[in-house]
This record gives sequence, structure tokens and C-alpha cells, in this order.
Amino acid sequence: MIAAALAPCAMAADIVKIDSGTLEGTVNADSSVRIFRGVPFAAPPVGKLRWQPPQAVQPWSGARNADQFGAHCVQGKVFGDINSRGKEMSEDCLYLTVWAPTKPAAKSLPVYVWFYGGGFAAGSGDEPRYDGESFARRDIVVVNVNYRLGVFGFFACPELSRESEHKASGNYGLLDQVAALEWVRKNIAAFGGDSHRVTIGGESAGSLSVSALMASPLSRDLFQQAVGESGAFFGSVGGRGSNSLTESEKQGAAFAASIGATSLAELRAKSADDLLSAAMKKNNGMAFWPNVDGYFLPSDVQSIFAAGKQSQVSLLAGWNADEIRMSVTMAKEKPTAKTFPERLRQQFKDNADGALKVYPASTDEEAVKSAGDFASDNFIVFGTWKWIEMQTKTGKPVYRFQFDRAVPVPEAMKSTGLKTFGAAHATELEYVFEMLQSKKADWQPEDQKVAETMNAYWANFIRTGDPNGPGLAKWPNFAKMREVMHIDTQSKALPEEHRDRYEFLDSVQAAAGSM
Repeated sequence: MIAAALAPCAMAADIVKIDSGTLEGTVNADSSVRIFRGVPFAAPPVGKLRWQPPQAVQPWSGARNADQFGAHCVQGKVFGDINSRGKEMSEDCLYLTVWAPTKPAAKSLPVYVWFYGGGFAAGSGDEPRYDGESFARRDIVVVNVNYRLGVFGFFACPELSRESEHKASGNYGLLDQVAALEWVRKNIAAFGGDSHRVTIGGESAGSLSVSALMASPLSRDLFQQAVGESGAFFGSVGGRGSNSLTESEKQGAAFAASIGATSLAELRAKSADDLLSAAMKKNNGMAFWPNVDGYFLPSDVQSIFAAGKQSQVSLLAGWNADEIRMSVTMAKEKPTAKTFPERLRQQFKDNADGALKVYPASTDEEAVKSAGDFASDNFIVFGTWKWIEMQTKTGKPVYRFQFDRAVPVPEAMKSTGLKTFGAAHATELEYVFEMLQSKKADWQPEDQKVAETMNAYWANFIRTGDPNGPGLAKWPNFAKMREVMHIDTQSKALPEEHRDRYEFLDSVQAAAGSM
């Protein structure tokens, strides 16, 4: 009789009313977390809405079943570590998932909105490694968001710009992120979240997105804190800077010509499969990239930060110790004391002596180490460092980290003979979300300890703007102490290292006018 009496209450806890209708969610295995999957936050961007800013969701009647993940956005197989739980892939992909504690809270809870990585060409909010359950157990409402990718999310062309009321095109994937943040502001209270205690976070392209959302006048007031893991729109990303709208339009026009489309109508008439197939021939689907469109981004991100017009928020950001070092250590021809200096001289010309000072190569062993450092710095570390540096000027707390754990290789890669790639790009993700079980690997008890530590630091920051808490090593405010939290089995704060490398790259880019 008691169970029967409580059943309606349990059911009611999984039903919420939002601005577009009623949702009926589900709960996790031990009923401690409510989960609402496949929640539409914008209209399907199909037909005439392909390459348009996200539009409002059509309201529905009755309770919408929210127990299945929505479709993930159309993409090619670009990265082997991306695995969606969505049952299908579709242009109709503007869905999000919400994780929230089942137990009613005395007051509204902080919110963490997560944007996935994948080079703006791949990824989805429903990847197992981004599961929000651990954060929800720590009384945080988690929102994982899908956004359009590749040719569907970042295609620009003159005709699209002409039809736009803002005379802009491209950046549709970033506009999807803005729409998701607007959805959070309107609806998150229904899930127990506080719409004015929102932290945004992301890794790689997701982290680049966070830096752009901080800069954009459309989004910079929609959140109160930010987290960035390995990436920011500063300098270049893997040698790639921000495109101008004109450059993106030219690229788009060339793409249209390559597939025999002479008008926007013909482009919109193409099937998603045909567009994806053609796009995958262009840099493996990664040819399409955010641009400075004059609308989402009035100017490049670094200029906006330099003018102090970005979000004045607390920031937790950093990178991994070995980002893409394995591209050097696993290369067939490794750099030597002869070849690496030659490469630096070719690249830096008059600044070659400065480059060799910060990336020395007096021995073959030193050359391999310096080449690995340079590869990671040039790929993603320098831009993230610059972002952190510029945000310290706001006077807001900034917490910088370096993930040092040598992560075991996945079972699928044991054929390489290696036990670890070190702390490579994206390997911190399973630790942050405390989702080691999402990937088969030779996990050790120490790995679980690191995961618990990272999840606790991140959760503390989301809740209070400060990652520190009971049982954790003290993490100083980088803006004041210039100390970096090195996260490993014995996490500890240490004085900043390698500033000479980043300042050298900064001086070279400034001299070249690269922003």
C-alpha cells in the first residue's frame, strides 16, 4: 500500500513542464538522478531551415517521452574515440539531455552546460564519456547540447549572407549553442536549476566554443562561469587561424561549384548524404570552420578580449601534458639534433635563434622532446595559455590546470604495443565526468582516484566559482599566485613553467599581425 501511494510521487518527479510542452523523463539505476533525453531546443534545421540560425521549437500537446537520446548531427567518421549513444544520425539533431538530482533541493541548483569537442566536424552530447550522472550526484544540473557540424554547421557563401538580416553566414553551430543557452535560461528552473548560476564548459572544439561564447555579444551574458579544456580562439589552432567572412564565403562558393550547385536552392535540394560525402573529401570533413561574421563575432575573439568586452567571469582552464606529443614520438622519422633545428629555421626564419632557445635540440633526445613540446604548443597549448592570460586581466578568479596522468591506452589500441600515450589530447574527459567505465582500458585504482579528484574540483568550481574543497590539494587562484594545479595521483600546485615558450610564440604572432 505504501509503495502504491508513493508511485505517483515518483512519476511526478520525472515529469516537467517547459515553455514548449511537457516532458516525461526517466531515472538512473538507483533512482538518484532524473534524466531527460532527446529534448528539442530548436526546430529541426532541415529544408529551408538548412543553413539558417536556429528557430523556435513548435509546441507539442501531451507528455513527450524523453527517455531516448535524440539523433546526433550529421558527420563523418573523423575520430575513432567518438561514439554516440543516439540511435540515428540526422540533420534533425538540435536536442539536449538534462541530468538532475531526484532528491528535491532546498534551493535552486547550479547548472553545467557542456559543449563537445571534435574539430567542429564530429561529436555529440550523448557520448558515454560525457554522462552527467556523477555531477548530478553532486547536486548539479547538467545539460549536454548537440550543435550542427561541418558543412551543415559552418558553411558560408555569398547568397547565404545576402539572405541574412545580419548579412552573415556560417557559424550556425555556434548559434545553436547560443539557442541552447537561451533555452537553459528559460527552462532550467523546471529541472531544479538556477538560470543565473550557469557554468559553460567544453573540450577542444568545445573549449574553443567557450572562448567564443565569452566573446560574442549574443551569449556573453547568458552564463556566470566558464571551463575550458585544451582549446581557445587565440593565435592559431594547429596552424589554423580565424577565417574572415569573405574567406569563408569564397570557400563555400568553391565547394558549391565542386558539387555542381549554382544556387542556394540547389544546395538545399541536395541530400544530407551527398553533402557529407562531398565535404569529407575536403580535409576529412574539417574544412568548414567558424568565421568572424560580424554578427556572432563582431571581430576576432582575441581583439574582443583585448578590448575587455568579453564575459567578466571566473574561468577554470588548462591543457594536458602531452596533447599531441605522440605525433612526434610515434612518427616513422623522428626529429634529430640536425633536422629539428632546420625545421625551426624554415618556419621562424629571422626568429629561428629565439625558437631554438626555447625549443633546444643539442642532442637527438632533446630534439624529440622539444619537437613534442612544439607540436602541442602550436596545436592547442599556446592558444589556451593566451586565453587564460587575457582573462586574468579582468580581476576575476582564474584557475589553471595541467592534466599529467599517463592514461592507459584503450583496449582497441593495444596492438600498438604501448601501455600509454601519456596525457594526450582529450584523455582527461573520462576523468572529469568520472566515466572511466565508458572506455575499455587497463584502468587502475589510481585512475579512479584521479577521476574522483577531477570531478570534485570541477563540481566545486561549478557550485562556488572556486575548485577548492575538503580532502583536495589547495588550488591557488592563478591570477594571483601564478601557480598551476597539476592533476595526477598526487595532485599539487606548482609554479608556472615554460612561460618563455609561450611568450616567444606570442611575440612572433604579434609581429606577424596574427590575432
